[in-house]
Amino acid sequence: MKVNDKGIYIDGIDKKILRALMEDARTPILEIARNVGISGAAIHQRLKKLEKSGLLAGSKFIINPKVLGYTTMAFVGVYLDKAVSNPEAVKQLQRVPEVIECHYTTGDWSIFIKILSKDNEHLMHLLNTQIQGIKGVSRTETFISLQQQISRQIKI
Repeated sequence: MKVNDKGIYIDGIDKKILRALMEDARTPILEIARNVGISGAAIHQRLKKLEKSGLLAGSKFIINPKVLGYTTMAFVGVYLDKAVSNPEAVKQLQRVPEVIECHYTTGDWSIFIKILSKDNEHLMHLLNTQIQGIKGVSRTETFISLQQQISRQIKI
């Protein structure tokens, strides 16, 4: 399977390795090696090749925000006065720890953000005091997530 125009290819063994690690990044390399039928050293070499290609963006532990008390997830469309406000608005949004994603978009909004908050009151406080206070933000449109139904990576 060709991954990009730079000539990076992944074969069936690479796919098996990636699928195992996507399911559980803590799976021991030797366990993957046994399941795939190659040596642990070969697994390491293939992972280095995949990292160098840019296909792997790293590995991380995923924290359950609900355990920390963050029970409200919201998506907010941010309207800006002018497109030139985008970079400055993003800098200001980076300073709000509850903003966990930020995207430039097409359509009505200039920016679309994902926010985790402790509850609706906390969300309202963030919107009123931090998000809408950013220079260039004319207004926001908020959608509260009732329950996430799908969470996955792209299929390999």
